[in-house]
Amino acid sequence: MEKEIKKSPSVMAGKEHPLSILANRAYDIFSSLGFEIAVGPELESEWYNFDVLNVSKDHPARDMQDTFFIKDQKEKVLRTHTTNVSARAIEKASKEGRIPCAFISIGKVFRNEATDSTHETQFFQIDGTMIGEDISIADLKGILTYFYKKMLGDEVEMEFRPSFFPFVEPGLEVWLKFKDQWLEVMGAGMLHPNVLKNVGLDPKKIRGFAFGGGLDRIAMVKWNISDVRLFYQGDLRLNQF
Repeated sequence: MEKEIKKSPSVMAGKEHPLSILANRAYDIFSSLGFEIAVGPELESEWYNFDVLNVSKDHPARDMQDTFFIKDQKEKVLRTHTTNVSARAIEKASKEGRIPCAFISIGKVFRNEATDSTHETQFFQIDGTMIGEDISIADLKGILTYFYKKMLGDEVEMEFRPSFFPFVEPGLEVWLKFKDQWLEVMGAGMLHPNVLKNVGLDPKKIRGFAFGGGLDRIAMVKWNISDVRLFYQGDLRLNQF
């Protein structure tokens, strides 16, 4: 007869990590808008991490202070964003003739940079793209506004500000109000013609947008967490979420 095993009152039941909660919520929101979930490798080629995205060979992001290169594996890096997943997904859809299309991905990314309350050497990024014949920046702003209101509530304060990224033109940033200050949470824009060409599409016929930002920063705003590094230190206070 098996002995009955009693749980010690001091043993706490496991709880879902706040970043997992947000990732699942984000997938639900974008899936309701028709986005497919896409996945891709964390160990990536320079082609999909940089070249296909119109990031030039002399771009500062390729320098050692920003990118983790792999010893004895030429042209391999730890991905610096999950936009590599979007590039792969669009390319595959193009080859299969599945245009229009839309994809969403969430995964860990790596940056060789100093850490502080809003920066980590590893963090989770949410990345998405939509491709079609009549896609506009108005579609991009509408979808992102819908997402952040669903995620953070209708009262969320947000701004779109012009910016530059090699793989989009025009480009913009999304900023959210956090602790009475503005926090940049996402970069976005209309896909550069060179990116569309690199994934096998004709930029004269097809347009699209892309966006990417830290899931960790959304969690900071949602739950008023002051330091992004707390997510990776095993702090049991996070169990409250």
